[in-house]
Amino acid sequence: MNPGAKTPLEALDIELERDLFLRTLIRELSGTLQDVVGLDEASGFISVVGQRVGDAIDRQYRQALQVERLSRAQVAAVLVDLKRRIQGDFHVIEESDERIVFGNRRCPFGDRVLDRPALCMMTSNVFGSIAAENLGYAKVALQRTLAAGQPDCLVTVYLRPSAESEAADGREYVQA
Repeated sequence: MNPGAKTPLEALDIELERDLFLRTLIRELSGTLQDVVGLDEASGFISVVGQRVGDAIDRQYRQALQVERLSRAQVAAVLVDLKRRIQGDFHVIEESDERIVFGNRRCPFGDRVLDRPALCMMTSNVFGSIAAENLGYAKVALQRTLAAGQPDCLVTVYLRPSAESEAADGREYVQA
């Protein structure tokens, strides 16, 4: 290539498009929060956002399904579907009256989630708020996460207080 020739900007090989830009923006925002206020406080801020997002998503699904409340089976299906729509790869491993256990092989934030465990609060709060709003109670335990460098995620949503849920490290949600 002639050093004096000008290359059209559109032809440059630059990895930049809206989705990647937004994931990078959120990664840097969560990283800045983690660095400035610490992981617990950063998780708290992201939890507030996750709660609002979860409430909005819940309303959309209930309206689309034309139901007042989602059943347990619908909650499980909605949580898998919403993650699929944002390019996650969640699936139900186990479902009972006590809990729903999810696995995940791909994060919607892609590799931008690495070393940003505060971003996992989006999953916790969206799952917790939808489950609690429809079923009365939820406790979300993030046992494994891609953010922590693990090969997959393991997320348990407890649907009622029990000795097992009490012993689990997670966040509780109740119907608003």
